[in-house]
Amino acid sequence: MKRYAEAVLNGHPDKFCDLIADRLIRELYRIDSDAYAQIEVSVWSDVIVLTGGAVTRRPARLPVKEIIIDLGVEIGYRPDNHIDVRKYKILDQVCWIAGNPEKWTAFSNDQCIVIGYAGYDAETHYLPPEQFLVWHFREALVRELKSGCLQGHGPDGKLLVVMREQGSEWELDTILVTLQQHPTARFLDMTAAVYAVLESTWNALKRKDKRWTGNLADVQVQINPNGPLLNGGSDGDNGQTGRKLVMDYYGPRIPIGGGAWYGKDMSHIDRLAGANARKLAVDLVKLGAKEAQVSICFGPGLEQPLSIDLQCSHRPLVSLNDYFSFSVMRSKMDLHAMDYGLETLGSYYWKEAWFNAVEEEIWVQ
Repeated sequence: MKRYAEAVLNGHPDKFCDLIADRLIRELYRIDSDAYAQIEVSVWSDVIVLTGGAVTRRPARLPVKEIIIDLGVEIGYRPDNHIDVRKYKILDQVCWIAGNPEKWTAFSNDQCIVIGYAGYDAETHYLPPEQFLVWHFREALVRELKSGCLQGHGPDGKLLVVMREQGSEWELDTILVTLQQHPTARFLDMTAAVYAVLESTWNALKRKDKRWTGNLADVQVQINPNGPLLNGGSDGDNGQTGRKLVMDYYGPRIPIGGGAWYGKDMSHIDRLAGANARKLAVDLVKLGAKEAQVSICFGPGLEQPLSIDLQCSHRPLVSLNDYFSFSVMRSKMDLHAMDYGLETLGSYYWKEAWFNAVEEEIWVQ
């Protein structure tokens, strides 16, 4: 059966906006561990617009421009690139409020539907293999852009993979990479370097996990099929927080519910419940289930969910209403989760850095 997944690099304007929003929230947490925030970011050409609201007990006074510049430099928006992050005009329309954030963060202040999924095993991070694969290639490209054979290219780029899942064998069918090219580089040199990264990454993955089969020479590999991409980033496309939800969750095979992660404080029900739903699903698979998917509906002002539907061969002995009660989920938050790195961004979603509580038992029947 054919499977599909895609991802974008950190320099894609949508992901740039996501990361700006989260960097601002990370700084708010350094001021107030209960900080409330809903921050939206949009970018086009040389203009960045920030909207939304944030509440901390003492005035935030964040150095917004410096935070954005530091992030842009880390991503690769440098003076020798098509986009120099220092040249952006920043329109800060966020309502930075000094007050008690617990008026918004001490309870579920919105409605949402979240879906947590886990399947397969630790080798795929309990993700569908196509989703694991595209993020695996993504991390390899990001590493090489930073300090390897692709240094100077990017940072904008996109990936798409098509694979065939036939029982316990997984065969790569197609991989498409579109990568921003440094203006002084030769197109064929850049595409050859990208191919070399894909080949070494694929061969290393096959050595580690024998379920991946086939040689890259037999795969349809498309690298910048539209020709050189020079005007990457926001000069070629606009960006907005929250537009890559399917990529950020489980890929197109698994429904995502609807809640965004970026730009919301960690106690926001979309983000908080999404992480806990994922953790429960992973724990059930670790305990022997082949697959687990939990769908949960929340209402504003309610301590416990409106509805929970667990599709899994194993049933946890813990009360799901208690497990997904807002106060219990909030008590397990670890604010250090916001310190995720750009190279391993995919791992941020699926590792257990979200939680600071002692591992709880969810004995199954």
